[in-house]
Amino acid sequence: MSTKTNTLPDDVYRYVLECSGREPPVLARLREATAPRPESEMQISPEQGQFMALLIRLISARRCIEVGTYTGYSALAVAMALPTDGKIIACDVSDEFTRVGRPFWREAGVESRIDLRIKPGLDTLNELLAEGGENAFDFAFVDADKPNYIKYYETLLRLIRPGGLIAADNTLAVSGAPIIRQDTVNSRALRAFNEHVHHDERVDLSMVPIGEGLTLLRKRESVTSRSR
Repeated sequence: MSTKTNTLPDDVYRYVLECSGREPPVLARLREATAPRPESEMQISPEQGQFMALLIRLISARRCIEVGTYTGYSALAVAMALPTDGKIIACDVSDEFTRVGRPFWREAGVESRIDLRIKPGLDTLNELLAEGGENAFDFAFVDADKPNYIKYYETLLRLIRPGGLIAADNTLAVSGAPIIRQDTVNSRALRAFNEHVHHDERVDLSMVPIGEGLTLLRKRESVTSRSR
């Protein structure tokens, strides 16, 4: 929900991009195509997309899930980092938004790696469980309706394999203002989510101050039940 990392001063942010930014041209064009839209702040920043692609390669992910696709920038960043036989199941409720990104998926040659499902994310996650998907996925990215974050997390914990990774977006802020300074439905939901995972012994975690905050949650190998 932020097109840049808001936690850095502008000069430091520019330096980060100058010294480490490697945005592929097709991703830049998708970002430019999204920018005129009134809700374009819903798109992740290029440095976050690059960071997520690195995570995919670090854990050798092949099967991924995304809850909240918008115009498809994050799905494209992940798909481009996957091996040729990799797959990301992209969950969204808007055909209008996702239609913006599909030509760029084709241009990048990764459209076959993106399985887009237009329906509520929890419905798709429960269908994956019913199809035998427990412990079958390597990586999940959550960037959808904030009041359902805990439900997404609990369901994804069943789908992600031990050693797999869940990345939850916007956990530090919403729309540029720190959540500790807000009292909205979304900020309350994010604070509840942050508290929910803070002492969850089923995962290792780190809140990374990139974009509007990205909480990484690694499913532990040996913990099978919640310990609070």
